[in-house]
Amino acid sequence: MSENTCDVLISGAGPNGLMLACELALGGITAAVLDKLPEPSTEPKANGLIGQVVRLMDMRGLYQPAVGDRAPTSPAPLPGYSFSGLRLDLAGLADNPIYGLPIPQPYLLALLAARARELGVAVRWGHSLRDLESHPDHVVATVDGPDGGYRIRTRYLVAADGGKSTVRKLAGIDFPGCTVTDRVSRFGHATVPDRLRTPDGGIDIPDVGRFHFGHNRVEKGMFLFAELMPGRPMIGVSEYGTDHCPAEDEPVTFTELRESVERVLGADVPIEPPAGAGPHALRRNVGQNTRVAQRYRDGRIFLLGDAAHVHSAMGGPGLNLGLQDAVNLGWKLAAEVNGWSPAGLLDTYESERRPVAERVMMHSLAQSALMAPGPEVTGLRDLFGELVRIPEVALHLAQLLAGSDIRYDVGDDHRLSGYLVPDYTVTTDGGTTRVAELLHPARPLLIDATGTAAASAHGWRARVDIVSGTLTLDPGPSSNQAVDTAAAASTPAAILLRPDGYVAWATDDATAGGLPRALTRWFGPAPIPAHTQ
Repeated sequence: MSENTCDVLISGAGPNGLMLACELALGGITAAVLDKLPEPSTEPKANGLIGQVVRLMDMRGLYQPAVGDRAPTSPAPLPGYSFSGLRLDLAGLADNPIYGLPIPQPYLLALLAARARELGVAVRWGHSLRDLESHPDHVVATVDGPDGGYRIRTRYLVAADGGKSTVRKLAGIDFPGCTVTDRVSRFGHATVPDRLRTPDGGIDIPDVGRFHFGHNRVEKGMFLFAELMPGRPMIGVSEYGTDHCPAEDEPVTFTELRESVERVLGADVPIEPPAGAGPHALRRNVGQNTRVAQRYRDGRIFLLGDAAHVHSAMGGPGLNLGLQDAVNLGWKLAAEVNGWSPAGLLDTYESERRPVAERVMMHSLAQSALMAPGPEVTGLRDLFGELVRIPEVALHLAQLLAGSDIRYDVGDDHRLSGYLVPDYTVTTDGGTTRVAELLHPARPLLIDATGTAAASAHGWRARVDIVSGTLTLDPGPSSNQAVDTAAAASTPAAILLRPDGYVAWATDDATAGGLPRALTRWFGPAPIPAHTQ
């Protein structure tokens, strides 16, 4: 059996695997990517991105290609969102972290696949990892391809192969959590009569009632209506109990979806199969898993996205969590392969991202509990409905949903350190540029208005981009972090950003105390100039 070699092998070419491949390529590492499918999946799954990941897409130059002419050139926070179907009014709140990007998963997958190709990444479609051998300094993967089996020797293996991850199982990493079996959920695109639609994006069903956009709780379950893309409304229902659960291998039909809607709402709803060529969503989920891997790393094997955590899709946290995993891991893994990673850098992948996953587990379970039938839950929802009208509560839940309430331990106590950088612009002699644009190359970035910080960072110029300029807060989008507006608006004199957009160090005056320590902690010791060697 032949054997190939590579620095990084990624098993799975879904959005998370492709995003990681792009991040590695920006760091100078071309990964080998495998996927068992013969071509990119056209199955509609997620319907968009919510939370901080939207700004991360902007930081990689992917936001504008995703929205085209449908939205402004830079992200802006949404005026409202929901928690278990309860409306969160965010329009008047400072530091609103809820950003939205309505892009169906097949379109997102095509966008990331195209970007990967531009960066020189070739995905091996129709190749699946069957077995692996883990060694102290490498991993050997056995792969089944269209022309037979072969082996790949790699320095690092990343599992981006979903909730049923083959890599995770072969690595012997436990996947503790809980499984709920008392509900069946069905979702699908549908044709909905115009007469039922409401001006606010909801639906008004005669003899039943008016339902807002998104998740709606009813006494017999949950009803979903969401038209994220014009002409492609999504209908969904969750039923509790297993009286109407077909065999697991029985294909789902539109008739099954329509009958489930009628049972949950207690009325005949005039929906028909979707028009057009598709692809159209139509799926059934029996039960719900909520699990997080016992560890994200086993030697030279890493877990990414659904391979590391699974949860309810309510609130749309999946890609917000998984794509940020990829951006967090990508620059750190590239630094390790390139030979300048400081000790322990790769370990911060789990220490930073696992707490975020644990909070997603918590709020997804809470939202599911609030959607369950029963008079006790009805009373609890009435109480929650009062609480979410309190601005501070709405903001707390918005930060929870966006993942912006987690502060990384970066070793610096500045008010901005450990958070995603606010949407600053920087003014230099050459004009004004958004900081998000300066992060497109995925390199560390020091912005300095004092000259002192730039001088202290001179030895890292090979690894860190240094810009001399003045920061201002963009007056449009929110600062998107768990600090108050006054603190964010009081811009620092100098700021050091990691490639993932998180603040590693900042100062409000002309001193650069702590900067060399931060540079060393995240980007290794200053390289020795060639002429001194």
